[in-house]
Amino acid sequence: MQPEGSENEQLPSSFTIEEWRGSSGTKLSRTAILTATSSSLAFTRFGTRWGQIWSSILGAFVPEGFPSSVTLDYVPFQIWDTLQGLSTYIRAMLSTQALLSAIGVGETTATVIGATFQWFLRDFTGMLGGILFTFYQGSNLDSNAKMWRLVADFMNDLGMLMDLLSPLFPSAFILIVCLGSISRSFTGVASGATRAALTQHFALERNAADISAKEGSQETLATMTGMVIGMLLAHITRGNALAIWVSFLSLTMFHLYANYKAVQCLSLTTLNCERSSILLKHFLGTGEVLTPQQVSKMEHILPFWASWRRLTNTKLLYERVQLGAKASSLRHSEILELYKSAKSGLKLAQYLLLEKKDNIVIFVHKHAANVDILMAFFHALLLLSLREEIKHGQTDSHKWIDEHYPIFISKLQSVGWSTERLLSPSIVWRAHWDDASVEEKLKQPYLLRPEAKKQ
Repeated sequence: MQPEGSENEQLPSSFTIEEWRGSSGTKLSRTAILTATSSSLAFTRFGTRWGQIWSSILGAFVPEGFPSSVTLDYVPFQIWDTLQGLSTYIRAMLSTQALLSAIGVGETTATVIGATFQWFLRDFTGMLGGILFTFYQGSNLDSNAKMWRLVADFMNDLGMLMDLLSPLFPSAFILIVCLGSISRSFTGVASGATRAALTQHFALERNAADISAKEGSQETLATMTGMVIGMLLAHITRGNALAIWVSFLSLTMFHLYANYKAVQCLSLTTLNCERSSILLKHFLGTGEVLTPQQVSKMEHILPFWASWRRLTNTKLLYERVQLGAKASSLRHSEILELYKSAKSGLKLAQYLLLEKKDNIVIFVHKHAANVDILMAFFHALLLLSLREEIKHGQTDSHKWIDEHYPIFISKLQSVGWSTERLLSPSIVWRAHWDDASVEEKLKQPYLLRPEAKKQ
């Protein structure tokens, strides 16, 4: 044991301890310094109490470690997203007021059972619409998150417009209200699915749960603010149809603009069909790869753009690639062509490419991994590019894949692209082949369909 009083003798002339606050090493801030001597203690505090209170309040609305724990596009996206949400909640008060008036709230002739049935039918059709939309487009939402984000909010605007129109057409009230409910159900599915994809994009430190929770706090604050402003606006415009419509349409135009600006801010690092096409085309021309920020400015995010292309029967390069085709749709001559083009590497090949007119069809092996599917898609894009610009065939495309594809992928990774998979609609059809007895099997007549035998 040390003798009493030896502690003071062993103390240095001064001993300093610093106090730091923060849960992330990149966002720590010094709050105090304690300096002790053998006879005194000096205490120095940094910052003000109001600053600490503000930091605590801010912590309820932004992820821990902000801003280093999220991507650079998080802040501009959240600002525009909050503004569009605010306009939605304000307009919701106007549309709900019109809907309740049409149901008969405040009218002595209205019955409780009648209003209840109409509200039930409205909700029932909305739920049914959500299920049907998920069945039809569920697998495509992740691959086109930016476009479907815009679609979701447009459908929400359409649903609110239906509610506002419902009192003007009493004979078609149920039909209009149900259509509006179906429209909003599309919004719920598309918005929820795309929001999940965006949350994963923002999470730099695997903090998707924290980002999602803070998103809920931001939305709650915007909802409360919108409700207050909406009630004031509904009170001011009550009984004045012109003022209601001017307010509603003005807020709708701002809502659409804010949504477009929010989506435009996003620089997604995942590879979908369009981004892959843009990257490969630039690399073939310059030997360099574009950053996610550069590609985000070149994407077509407006849903009406895709509809216009379909009407004019024009296809972009990536739209001429069919990923995951059915093997049973092949003719005899096409099977022979596939074998001829890939027989040198059937053991290693996890996909086969087939040229059909102006398109490329990809047959995916049943054991193909995500990286194989990504390579198959890039190979198909390359084949189309070579055929259009250089007029070379598959031999050149195979050579390019062998020599330049690893370099291309390495450069993509170096500027921040995620190359683990291709975001595309679900691949339902796959195939299996081997090189041991392909040539013999092709000669057997039972492999050929009746229409193939006639060739």
